[in-house]
Amino acid sequence: MSADVEPVTEQEEQAPEQPKAQEKAGGSESYGLPGKPLSRGPFLFGLVGGLGVLTAIALAQMIVASLSTIILIVVAMFLAVGLNPAVEALQRRGLARRGAISIVFAGVIVAFALFGLAIVPPVSKQLTEFIDAVPGYITELSNHPTLRQLDQDYQILPQLRTFVTGTLGPSLATGIMGAGLVVLNGVFTTVTLLVLMLYFLGSLHTIKDYLLKLVPASRRTRTRAITEEILTGIGGYVAGNVLISVIAGVVTWIFLSIAGVQYALALALVVALTDLIPLVGATIGAVLVTAVALLDSWPAGIACAIFFVAYQQVENYLIYPRVMKHSVNVTPAVTVIAALFGGALLGIVGALLAIPVAAAISLIIRELVLPHQDQA
Repeated sequence: MSADVEPVTEQEEQAPEQPKAQEKAGGSESYGLPGKPLSRGPFLFGLVGGLGVLTAIALAQMIVASLSTIILIVVAMFLAVGLNPAVEALQRRGLARRGAISIVFAGVIVAFALFGLAIVPPVSKQLTEFIDAVPGYITELSNHPTLRQLDQDYQILPQLRTFVTGTLGPSLATGIMGAGLVVLNGVFTTVTLLVLMLYFLGSLHTIKDYLLKLVPASRRTRTRAITEEILTGIGGYVAGNVLISVIAGVVTWIFLSIAGVQYALALALVVALTDLIPLVGATIGAVLVTAVALLDSWPAGIACAIFFVAYQQVENYLIYPRVMKHSVNVTPAVTVIAALFGGALLGIVGALLAIPVAAAISLIIRELVLPHQDQA
């Protein structure tokens, strides 16, 4: 049985089919043709752009709020990379990596302890002597004829007593409490830095291998070689900088002991610590020690000034080039510029990190950018 099929005309074949979604439920009235997709509209574009700006601002605020923590982590990683050559040297002598890390870390703890033992007792002794001498100073002032006459005329001592008990005493108490909080914060930061450094030193190879896996396999070998050279340069810089500081401290201690300056060991440790700071560190230490020696006696202060001027010339033109010639391959002008920029951005920490960072950037430019430019 066959069914009659009506022929389809050309107009019916070309007529567009009305979508069902455009018909109302109870009738045939159309909503009209659909517009452009919402993703192409200006409203959604502005909304997405605004959310992106807000996200960038939130990320910037998070980075600024956690800047101290980021700096602490970077310094801990920097120290771990710097101490890694010492660990590997012990490994080459047959020690396991865990034992080598334990020896190096124990050496760092001993250095911190010796520095504290050399600095804290002289400061405590000077403070105790000053506090014990305050009553004698007050008695001498009260027995002075001129001051006694002024006290009778203007009642200076009662006003001074009122000022000390009412204003100076609470201010000193607040200052001492604030200083105590600063000391506690410094101790906590130091302990945190040492713990982070220990963790980074123990897992340095794991971190390095994990980060290298993020690099494409075709470039991984070259990236590994460049990374090893950068880390070797950082380690050499840290070791060389520490060696130069130790030399400065030992020479200063010998000179101060011969000159008869009090607390020679503590002052030598101050010189060694400040000498770690590029550019201005040696000058800061020299000025501090010379000022302390001047308080002791004028001849000792003048002798210290002459000694530090002469020693800095020897260090800048003889010791520093010989120690650093195999660690960082950076020209002196770049070293100065990098240290200035690092100090302006992050203070002392930035100045310490600037030179190895400049060496790493110089190596990357030399190995990656310049060959690409030569092939272009």
